[in-house]
Amino acid sequence: MASEKPIVVVTCTAPVNIAVVKYWGKRDEELILPINSSLSVTLHQDQLKTTTTAAISRDFTEDRIWLNGQEEDVGQPRLQACLREIRRLARKRRSNGHEDPLPLSLSYKVHVASENNFPTAAGLASSAAGYACLAYTLARVYGVDSDLSEVARRGSGSACRSLYGGFVEWQMGERPDGKDSIAHQVAPESHWPELRVLILVVSAERKPMGSTAGMQTSVETSALLKFRAEALVPARMAEMTRCIRERDFQAFGQLTMKDSNQFHATCLDTFPPISYLSDTSRRIIQLVHRFNAHHGRTKVAYTFDAGPNAVVFTLDDTVAEFVAAVRHSFPPESNGEKFLKGLPVEPILLSDELKAALGMDPVPGSIRYIIATQVGPGPQVLDDPGAHLLGPDGLPKPAA
Repeated sequence: MASEKPIVVVTCTAPVNIAVVKYWGKRDEELILPINSSLSVTLHQDQLKTTTTAAISRDFTEDRIWLNGQEEDVGQPRLQACLREIRRLARKRRSNGHEDPLPLSLSYKVHVASENNFPTAAGLASSAAGYACLAYTLARVYGVDSDLSEVARRGSGSACRSLYGGFVEWQMGERPDGKDSIAHQVAPESHWPELRVLILVVSAERKPMGSTAGMQTSVETSALLKFRAEALVPARMAEMTRCIRERDFQAFGQLTMKDSNQFHATCLDTFPPISYLSDTSRRIIQLVHRFNAHHGRTKVAYTFDAGPNAVVFTLDDTVAEFVAAVRHSFPPESNGEKFLKGLPVEPILLSDELKAALGMDPVPGSIRYIIATQVGPGPQVLDDPGAHLLGPDGLPKPAA
């Protein structure tokens, strides 16, 4: 086939998402099907993203993958599940008689390189962004245009939510084959322009127990988790959707905090108990409640995933004051690392009343830095060949 290029290379980016109604627990380990639906906010890729390049060529002798510059084992089951699933969809499309613009053989091996612009496995949802990006990029390489929820989900459950921008629901589904366990957008990123997100990075170390092991132990041992999934989450999904549609920040913030607290309660109800929050996490919770009490309404809201870092939602008119409150309570250690990253925030002075209301002894250095960001779009294709992480030989480009 003379028309065939020796190598086809595609590069895409995908976002991190933060659940405001939490996913915790699977009803099917193999297919990664959840015991409850969940709802998340997609964060902007200007601040947090995974970039992935995938290349296929007749010259490759095996599938290979590099993460953040290091070659990884391509045989890990979840990676294999994603590859199998995307190749299955590509074959299906081919047999449905679609004229394929890329007459590339499905037997070709793929090389994948992926990198995050944020710490991996530090409780910043790196696996969600990573597998969403992998699914999206492979789909472009193989010419697959069907729903990618299943491909991404087989890598990491919450990854299906990173396939869309804005506010996203992952419907748990009912079918045993998982075909109805898919993500869809509740509202686009443009829907609530005033919403801001602050990530308070407490530590960039790996967490004590990974999510996969953690949630399975919870499913096996926590009666509270079962009650949450069956009796509470359905109404919370409906209420959270309403809050977002109506841009009702007070109700959105309160439900977000309650759902985070309940998720961590189910972790403590797990046997043996799991604790993902640190002393600093608990101080941040206290800070948020005191800040809100001082103002007499919910102006900021926290949520924590399976790790100690706080994600704080607020509106643009409150960002500067809350960042000042964080600086006051957790003075940055001048270790040369910029304390505030991402969107610019005007420095302001705290009023003496608010300082008194916070009433906390400052704990220097316990927050490493803050990333200021906002709601953002779903995955993107990068057209600039200079963005490729793999060179024309299909190997990672040397670091610039």
